[in-house]
Amino acid sequence: MATIKIKQVKSRIGAPIDQKRTLDALGLRKLNRVVEHESTPSILGMITKVKHLVVVVE
Repeated sequence: MATIKIKQVKSRIGAPIDQKRTLDALGLRKLNRVVEHESTPSILGMITKVKHLVVVVE
């Protein structure tokens, strides 16, 4: 499978707790950090949930 890079570009302050948990599950704990994951349906679903806080860098 292809890998995708995800970068957090907006702060988690003020986000609901479930979105904060999703960011933690993706490995994004600080602003402007980039993590790399396999492009699986579960990862793509998590990205969709927090799409307003992250950017996919390809």
